[in-house]
Amino acid sequence: MKVVYTAANLALVGYVRGVLEDSGIPCRMRNEFLSGVAGELPPIECWPQVVIDDHSLEDSARVIVEELMSAADRAGAPWRCRGCGETIEAQFTDCWNCGRGMPAPVVD
Repeated sequence: MKVVYTAANLALVGYVRGVLEDSGIPCRMRNEFLSGVAGELPPIECWPQVVIDDHSLEDSARVIVEELMSAADRAGAPWRCRGCGETIEAQFTDCWNCGRGMPAPVVD
């Protein structure tokens, strides 16, 4: 068993698990009910975790998790649609006005 993601936020851990499962990586959550013992145990040890049992999928799972986290880091600034010029809030990936997708980030 390998832990591929952990966070204090149960919903975020559940989201990561869902993305991994949708990508064909079987995984499960651990520690989802341990928040009540934080204090008796170090709080970080009680955080929910996404774990995989197939060690051969660990690298693939970590790449997906890293992509998710880097996308979350980029999600702070609004973007401008190249199709119609509308300003779109950062959490949306498609323009609400014309349906065009968000432009790919520029890598230096």
